Amino acid sequence: MPDSKEDILAIHIDDVEFSHAGSNGNKALKSESTAQVAEANVNPLRRSLLRLYGCLFVAYLCSATNGFDGNTFGGLSAIDTFVTYFGITPSNQGLVAALYVVGNVAGCFFAGPCADRYGRRFGMAAGSTVCIVGAIMQATAKNLGTLMGGRFILGLGAVLVQTAGPAYVVEMAYPKYRGVLTGAYQTCFFLGTIASTWLEYGLNFIAGTPQWTWRLPLAVQAVPSVLVLLFVWFIPETPRWYVGQGNIDKAREILVKYHGDGDPGSPIVALELEEMQQVISATGSDKRWWDFRALFNSRSARYRTFLIACIAFFGQWDLPPTSYYFPLMAKTAGITSERTQLLLNALQTPIMMAAALSGLRWQDRIGRRKLLIASSTGMSISVAIITACTAQQEGRPIVGGVGIAFVYVFLVVFAFAWTPAQSLYPTEVLAYNTRAKGLAFMNLLVNIASVFNTYVPPVAIARASWRFYIFYILWDALGVVVIYLTFVETKGRNLEEIDDIFEAANPKQASLQPRGNSGPKKQGGMGRSKGGAEAGREDLA
Repeated sequence: MPDSKEDILAIHIDDVEFSHAGSNGNKALKSESTAQVAEANVNPLRRSLLRLYGCLFVAYLCSATNGFDGNTFGGLSAIDTFVTYFGITPSNQGLVAALYVVGNVAGCFFAGPCADRYGRRFGMAAGSTVCIVGAIMQATAKNLGTLMGGRFILGLGAVLVQTAGPAYVVEMAYPKYRGVLTGAYQTCFFLGTIASTWLEYGLNFIAGTPQWTWRLPLAVQAVPSVLVLLFVWFIPETPRWYVGQGNIDKAREILVKYHGDGDPGSPIVALELEEMQQVISATGSDKRWWDFRALFNSRSARYRTFLIACIAFFGQWDLPPTSYYFPLMAKTAGITSERTQLLLNALQTPIMMAAALSGLRWQDRIGRRKLLIASSTGMSISVAIITACTAQQEGRPIVGGVGIAFVYVFLVVFAFAWTPAQSLYPTEVLAYNTRAKGLAFMNLLVNIASVFNTYVPPVAIARASWRFYIFYILWDALGVVVIYLTFVETKGRNLEEIDDIFEAANPKQASLQPRGNSGPKKQGGMGRSKGGAEAGREDLA
């Protein structure tokens, strides 16, 4: 281990490579070798990491909360007693559904400042509290106005947890396993969708569908939020948040407990803390709740914001919601039973979750860029086949069956790479001081894209039929080109090293260079400059 902080010249945490400043070459090699062995021998099942996984799972429940919220209302809209009780008609159904999105948009403007000023834990707790209130309002609603109010409040709380949750995960994750641990956040979205989808499917067998059969799913939406609210007080705040508040001792304490396996002299703790102190400012824009300029006030900031916008729009406009054409394909293929159609629909979420879990490990082995390029290519091809089947399926049950099969192929290809990347990539490319506000901004963009993808396809499909799907073929193909030309590779670098990439003249090209050659040359004795870079380094992490 280096004799002091001043002895460290270059630090690479993911495979922990040390370069010692001393003139003694043997000592430098020994220090480097020791660090590499320490990292190589990290047991993912050691006690400190098991405790860490428990902390992260509390944050994962924020994603499950969103999975419940995003899936429950759509299923209930097909239940006659629910629609009749509240007087939901084709003219007002869109508004009732959209209020969740409106709540999301409204919450975007203070979700980031909330998580920045009071901490990631507070953001998760506040959002969960709001979600519980919204779920109670919906489950006990006696009229349409209360139901609509519950939808709005639920959306408000959802964006709070969706901002604080992934920020917590990426900042707490052990560096070597960051890709898997952070990618798992979005995968847990399916815990909510699976529970709500199969609950509604099972309740469909209750004769007469009494009120409790649709009030129960509305109430169950609160379960993940209740669990978060119960356990969030037993997990630590992130060390990066403490560094940002100037509380270095507390940050060190957490790193020792969860990353250093209780060893105060752990090399990984010293290295992580050193880098955090170099790049996280105690006076950055995260301390100013009103200041969103850091997302746009420099070339590197605009590049990062462009990347999260790509994740938002390419991740949402990949395919119109399958509910628009899945029943038609099933019926054409000879599947006329409503329950069988519901079963086929319910199978989508466990299949996607299995695909997403399978893809987690490959995020670190193959890299983010290659996986996203391959996934978007497969998505474009799948949509092309689905489009052809939709155009030719009338009177051809086999063609309809092929179309249904490729819906599942599409979902697997999408979930394998895009589902983990939707939480992993934005949290990696955003700097610490803009991470919470950047995630809130991305949620705003996701909702804008979602509104388009919810309300435009029915009209467009009614007018242009299957031809409208060509838009998605071309959009997915465009995604391949944009990812290839602009996306940086974050595999194998810690969060602080990624900042150097964005200071390069060509960030994408710099990210593909061997580690240590990716960023601009540094001045002075340390491996990272503390001054100069475009935004005064205050917004880099």
